Amino acid sequence: MTINIEWQDQHGNWHHYQSKQNQADAYRVAQRRVESTKKRHRLVDDDGRLIDLID
Repeated sequence: MTINIEWQDQHGNWHHYQSKQNQADAYRVAQRRVESTKKRHRLVDDDGRLIDLID
């Protein structure tokens, strides 16, 4: 399963950042990006289902 990391811009649009095979690694990457960019990120699976939303 592929996990896609996406980030939200100031207009509410979601943009692809990176794809990972490991959910725990994807969460760590997204969490670090949230801390550095102060933007909302989400983890989405292959079918577009939301796995996690990180503020």
